[in-house]
Amino acid sequence: MELSQITDALQRDVVSVVFMNVLLQQLGLPLPAVPTLLLAGSLLVSAGQLPMVLAAAIVASVIADAVWYLAGRAYGYRVLSGLCKLSINPASCVSQTEARFLQWGVGSLVIAKFVPGFSTVAPPIAGSLRMKLPGFLLAAGAGAALWAGSALLAGWLLRSEVLGAIALLESHLGGVIWVVAIVLAVWLAWKLWQKYRFRALHAVPHITPVELLAALESLEPPRVLDLRGPVMVAERGPIPGAVVTDLGRLMSSVADWPKDTPIVTLCACPEDVSSRAAAKKLLDAGYLSVRPLRGGFDAWAAAGEAVGTPVSPDAPSDAPS
Repeated sequence: MELSQITDALQRDVVSVVFMNVLLQQLGLPLPAVPTLLLAGSLLVSAGQLPMVLAAAIVASVIADAVWYLAGRAYGYRVLSGLCKLSINPASCVSQTEARFLQWGVGSLVIAKFVPGFSTVAPPIAGSLRMKLPGFLLAAGAGAALWAGSALLAGWLLRSEVLGAIALLESHLGGVIWVVAIVLAVWLAWKLWQKYRFRALHAVPHITPVELLAALESLEPPRVLDLRGPVMVAERGPIPGAVVTDLGRLMSSVADWPKDTPIVTLCACPEDVSSRAAAKKLLDAGYLSVRPLRGGFDAWAAAGEAVGTPVSPDAPSDAPS
């Protein structure tokens, strides 16, 4: 589709185009809505049209957020893990998302739209933490209003510049497409190389749940490090005897353990990336026997092994319902 066709569609029915673009992006499709919002703002005949277009963007965003919220409420952290499998760096996706939400609380929903990759994964965390729906919708609506309103207002105030840029792109569209394609290809190749390098550097032998159970019943049972994070441990239940930690506190958690202590690390993240990274870090520090659990917590639970009673995690700044 040419830029002129997009412009014509916005001029004919700006509310519907903005609504659909925002809805599809917030549901997770790779359809950036900010350029559409900027262009929509620049094409408005009068400032009086802004509220109607803004309302469409807010409603679309809140609908998508509510879908992810309900998915998180129903399926918990499995939704986040599934979304993070699509990430170039699934380990940081899981850990950073949880850390941001715990640090910022309800405010994370307000600023989520401004943090790349965070807007889709924040609502399912809110659902898994059992945030009250009215508080969630209020925060999600405020964040959508701030995000969409900023883009629309910028487009309106800079309409001459935006329309001039559109005209310039139209006249050099072929060259622009090639430049964008090359930049995206280089960026993707770099990210894929980072992912390959991570796997190569953290390639360590695993242990299966059956092997771990047998080892726990032996005369020298291993110590288990649970890297799921406190919220996920509270939601899914602890592993009896395991030490809950994270990559940042890893070395302090094992500081008193002899170097020959057999250790098993586990997480609930795609490809066991956090437990593999922890195992590699401990091996590099001189610990002699460290293995990540293949399949992580989900494999352990699926094998029917012991899990403690889950507790209700505290939803940040909003009591669970």
